[in-house]
Amino acid sequence: MTTSLADVGSSGATLRAFLHGLPGVDRVGADQRAAMLGTRSIKTSAKAMAIDLAISMVDLTTLEGADTHGKVRAMCTKAMHPGEGAPRVAAVCVYPDLVAVAAGALRGSGVKVASVATAFPSGRTSLEVKVSDTALAVAAGADEIDMVIDRGAFLSGDYLKVYEEIVAVKAACGSAHLKVILETGELSTYDNVRRASWLAMLAGADFIKTSTGKVAPAATPPVTMIMLEAVRDFRDETGRQVGVKPAGGIRTTKDAIKNLVLVNETAGEDWLSPDWFRLGASSLLNDLLMQRQKLTTGRYAGPDYFTLD
Repeated sequence: MTTSLADVGSSGATLRAFLHGLPGVDRVGADQRAAMLGTRSIKTSAKAMAIDLAISMVDLTTLEGADTHGKVRAMCTKAMHPGEGAPRVAAVCVYPDLVAVAAGALRGSGVKVASVATAFPSGRTSLEVKVSDTALAVAAGADEIDMVIDRGAFLSGDYLKVYEEIVAVKAACGSAHLKVILETGELSTYDNVRRASWLAMLAGADFIKTSTGKVAPAATPPVTMIMLEAVRDFRDETGRQVGVKPAGGIRTTKDAIKNLVLVNETAGEDWLSPDWFRLGASSLLNDLLMQRQKLTTGRYAGPDYFTLD
């Protein structure tokens, strides 16, 4: 790459030239490779390890208008103690006004508090509101902020606006980690997914995330694979490691394990950790716990054995 990465964000023209100079994505090849990796079979002992690893990577999420303090506290209890012998999850993700509730319930547990911000899920508001939204969530106790990019600006080619908004939100995060949601279902092409991934990382993202979970398609295997390729290549270029979070549509243990295979085969073992890979989900955890119990006892639990999320 001929452009100095330190200078990429200096102007809209420089940023555009860099992003459009990235190698194009072979859509047929990406689809075929993701499908092939999805056929990998993981057996008994390795499957048990994979299930526990997946549980430890879950961002247990509730992002509904009907969320209550009681629901969040119950979710936090489940996050800390998912099931007998099971590891705790990585984080609980809630709206900004519920951060203080989650932070109080999770204090001292090691489970992070994540919060969506920046006018989630549309991202359609002023930069001032986005920065304020972020700062308020961090002040309330959020360890991680999940921001959404302005897809309208990105798709119209105003890359510099998107870049500068990420830089500003990252500054408002202080010590909190920033996950940048690309909403890949609205980006239309795999080339745009690659460009948006690099744009977010260049602007300072600690994680890049596929989706809000409110738009379909969400975390498809080819899109996740392209983002994993991006973080791998970005580390090769810069020495800085960035995490990946697929979210939306990941509901079964089989889905989770397919994602772990994608990580291992695309980015490598360095990303097989909750520090660098997360699974955004609400219903996934119960299926992981059911499959875990099946491997341990030889029997499936009844559908009412685990609490609903």
